[in-house]
Amino acid sequence: MVKELRESTGAGMMDAKKALTETGGDMEAAVDWLRTKGLAKAAKKSGRTAAEGLVAVAVENGTGVAVEVNSETDFVAKNADFQKMVGEIAQAALKADDVDSLLAADLGGKTVQDTVTDRIATIGENMSVRRMAKLTGGSVVTYVHNAAAPGMGNIGVLVALSGENEAFGRQVAMHIAAASPASLSEADLDQSVVEKERQIQIDIARESGKPEQVIEKMIEGRMKKFMAEVTLLGQQFVVNPDQTVAQAAEEAGVAITGFVRLQVGEGIEKKTEDFAAEVAKAAQG
Repeated sequence: MVKELRESTGAGMMDAKKALTETGGDMEAAVDWLRTKGLAKAAKKSGRTAAEGLVAVAVENGTGVAVEVNSETDFVAKNADFQKMVGEIAQAALKADDVDSLLAADLGGKTVQDTVTDRIATIGENMSVRRMAKLTGGSVVTYVHNAAAPGMGNIGVLVALSGENEAFGRQVAMHIAAASPASLSEADLDQSVVEKERQIQIDIARESGKPEQVIEKMIEGRMKKFMAEVTLLGQQFVVNPDQTVAQAAEEAGVAITGFVRLQVGEGIEKKTEDFAAEVAKAAQG
């Protein structure tokens, strides 16, 4: 019966089981119970792509967190109720270790997951807590780009510093939002990325027909340039391009010990529709 109810409503296993228990095994009453709770409606929307939304940031006692909460449209990202929920989820994330523990965390008497499910039913769009990232340091500075409300926007950045220098930390956070470095330093860079780039440069250099010893020097120079472009400490500082970020940090009297950059919808394949089709679809309900 649980299986049958799940298939007919799209509700989760535990919700279907609870519905049948509450209604004494009456299938029709169980469907109605799920509908009144908004669970059947929410479940039907759970397959739709949620690639919009917000990244929210929060800091407490040297710990910072960034959380991405997705919705189907950017209209919902501008909704005050959605923004309030995202802000509360970010605060709850300060005490969570990962997304699973965050979804199970208490949020005003309900779990985060149940809160999101209720909001899906209320607003009528699929939503999800997609990912979170945590950072600790002597101090953690935050920045949000394209802010929709305080502490949340399209891009969320955290920067951990060895000392206190909020003004400099914010400049670095803005740099990270714009430059999107792949890692803090060469030591932190994924070696598969390094090897892939090296092989590309080897192939390009050999196409030139130059002697092997010349090719080796060409590759060495190009890899050095690559590292400067993709590592935060090696990049030219947007505030002062005559300095690298590492040099600017030294001048500011701090060390950058880590960073996080989350952008809404990163890596999600969005289904594209032309505007006329989108309007027609919306008109049909």
